[in-house]
Amino acid sequence: MSPKDLCLITGGGSGIGRATAIKFASNNFKTIIVGRREEALAETIDLAGKYGENIALFQCDISKDSEIIRLREEVEADFGSVSILINNAGASSQVRSIAHIPTDQWDNVLNVNLKSVYRICQEFLKDMLNKKRGTIITVSSMAALNPGLLGGSAYSAAKAAVTNLMGDINAEFSNMGIRATAVMPAEVDTPILKNRALIPDKNARSTMMQPEDLAEIIFTVASIDNRTTVETIVMKPTIKRDLSEDLKAASNKTE
Repeated sequence: MSPKDLCLITGGGSGIGRATAIKFASNNFKTIIVGRREEALAETIDLAGKYGENIALFQCDISKDSEIIRLREEVEADFGSVSILINNAGASSQVRSIAHIPTDQWDNVLNVNLKSVYRICQEFLKDMLNKKRGTIITVSSMAALNPGLLGGSAYSAAKAAVTNLMGDINAEFSNMGIRATAVMPAEVDTPILKNRALIPDKNARSTMMQPEDLAEIIFTVASIDNRTTVETIVMKPTIKRDLSEDLKAASNKTE
């Protein structure tokens, strides 16, 4: 990987996506950030300071297939080939229990966390396969390995599936120069926590990983020579906190 490589990051308007975009831009990579809210993407560019000139924003709703196609066509026309694809955009449900989660919440979580990743990979793989070179990094979750009420039934299912999707890409395309990584973090202090039945307070967040921790790992994985593939990475906070109240609140939320 070199600064000549073009990097595209979904969910670049906050949290892990924002921190990762700033990390790549500060290392002089041309970076495209994708998200639904243009003002949030613009804020990422502002926060990058002098490195903001290395970031371009692209407003896009990745839950819509037509938008994903437009994204790929316009990015390749305006910027060229994407060498580093980072699937970071995610969504969780307000109701976590399989016994109570409404169909619309289930569908949204699967659509954003799984279907959109499959379609974005499918679109950008076309050019990567032509070049015989590409790095795909997807932010999965510890919920893929330890499913339960903290992440919720839909989120856990989607993250397990998307982790296996990265494995499938490696199984099928590694000999063609494509490598894929699933990064599986436990709790990270990001805006997605606002969807929990019990929103973590300042004290709870103090021991969580920060978006910048994930950005460091993602950049490191992408930086390793293309001869090496890091298939999965598991990340946990060093200090384990008591989750009993969080799980109780999630269990009691039925609508």
